[in-house]
Amino acid sequence: MTEAVTPPSPSPSEPPQAFPPEKPGGAPESAITAADVRDGAAVTLVVGVAGVLLGLLWVWLAPRVQYVSNGEAVFLRNTESEGRIGSDGTFLLLSAGLGALSSVATFLWRRRGGVPLVIGLGLGSCFAALVGWRLGLWLGPTSDLAAAAAKAGKGVAFEAPMQLLAYGVLLAWPMVAILVHLALTAVWGPRDPAPAAWPDPYTTPDGLLPPPPPQA
Repeated sequence: MTEAVTPPSPSPSEPPQAFPPEKPGGAPESAITAADVRDGAAVTLVVGVAGVLLGLLWVWLAPRVQYVSNGEAVFLRNTESEGRIGSDGTFLLLSAGLGALSSVATFLWRRRGGVPLVIGLGLGSCFAALVGWRLGLWLGPTSDLAAAAAKAGKGVAFEAPMQLLAYGVLLAWPMVAILVHLALTAVWGPRDPAPAAWPDPYTTPDGLLPPPPPQA
């Protein structure tokens, strides 16, 4: 008399293996596509060019500092002036405002997050801050104080060149842009669908336990 051999039943201690959901083409949901990379590059270019606006506004709105020459040396006309600090503050506020605007525009253009988009926004913001800074120095008064003093004459006040005393303000644009974009994505971005419940491998489709295997 032969003994009937039944297939081994799954062990309760071994849960079924879960596989990540795939797109129709077979690529995982988290895969970075060529379109994502193009979007990130476009954001980098557009935001970087917007640094020109920062430079123009900084030159226009920053408070001016005046120097005066006695024929031998150059001195501040008003030693109690807060114009030097005000120049940094103006650059900081303008950078923060433009950083928020650039992040909102990026989110409205692509209502989602994504690594390439965030990287593009961060790189473009850093480049924009540098462009605005260097453009402001170039458009502002000359940095050659000796030539400016000689042109103005002895005892005549002339404007000091644009400058930043605290270079940390260059990080205002990228920091604000990334933080605002992450906040917008967290609040209004797309939500991942809830994962489907895995079927219980130890029950039948009717929800009943399978019949015991036949005895030998």
